[in-house]
Amino acid sequence: VQLQASGGGLVQTGDSLRLSCAISGRIIDSYAVGWFRQAPGQEREFVGAVSWIGDVTYYPDSVKGRFTISRDNAKDTVYLHLNALKPEDTAVYYCAAADLHEIATMRDESDVTAYWGQGTLVTVSS
Repeated sequence: VQLQASGGGLVQTGDSLRLSCAISGRIIDSYAVGWFRQAPGQEREFVGAVSWIGDVTYYPDSVKGRFTISRDNAKDTVYLHLNALKPEDTAVYYCAAADLHEIATMRDESDVTAYWGQGTLVTVSS
């Protein structure tokens, strides 16, 4: 399984941005595809996921209402929609595929059963 994140860039406070995670290979039914972000000097943070079966989405309280995840099955792509962006949303954003019951607690790439894409940088100017 390979994942490739894209869509990052420089935006202004209040702007919206859509990140894409293109997936190749077969995702196990019990997995989810999630998004994470990591700001300089900070721990990697879970910002949402969608189950591979059922398209159930999960968000932490920190981004609920501003970030949403959607999926295009025909393109094998999962999107992260970032709305009302703030300077504190500046980070490298990563997508990953992992067990549905584990993905929200992942903080790094040490889980050998998870698949990670490379990050895409989002910079929000004030």
